[in-house]
Amino acid sequence: MAERVFTLSQVAQHKSKKDCWFVINGRVLNVTKFLEEHPGGEEVLIESAGKDATKDFEVIGHSKAAQNLLRKYQVGVLQGYTIKDEDSKEVPYKESKKKEMSAFVIKNDGTPKYAAFLEFFVPLLVAGSFFCYRYLSRATQITN
Repeated sequence: MAERVFTLSQVAQHKSKKDCWFVINGRVLNVTKFLEEHPGGEEVLIESAGKDATKDFEVIGHSKAAQNLLRKYQVGVLQGYTIKDEDSKEVPYKESKKKEMSAFVIKNDGTPKYAAFLEFFVPLLVAGSFFCYRYLSRATQITN
């Protein structure tokens, strides 16, 4: 399959939020649909739009999965580049259906339900007993 060949001046025409392209390792990428999903924020991508962002991409140190994502958004190659697939072992990219973040929550912590009750009322009972003792001991000292 012949890939489309672009010049850097053609890529430079796509540098808006609605049409965002750039070049990484000779691959021309249309990342318009990826702007909202990018973990570093869309501003980082828009800054590099219309340019060769290879240096920026490699300085950050992206994961293997992020590097494999390049193939998903590739629309062609930059004129004069030959694309080499160094690794035939690809890390599969799983697209999330949800756009919100998920968190790992531990729900079964093993503490009994009455523990919260005891943690609140036992100190309250001890404090109340102490003040009752002080009140009654002063009352007996005054009457004697």
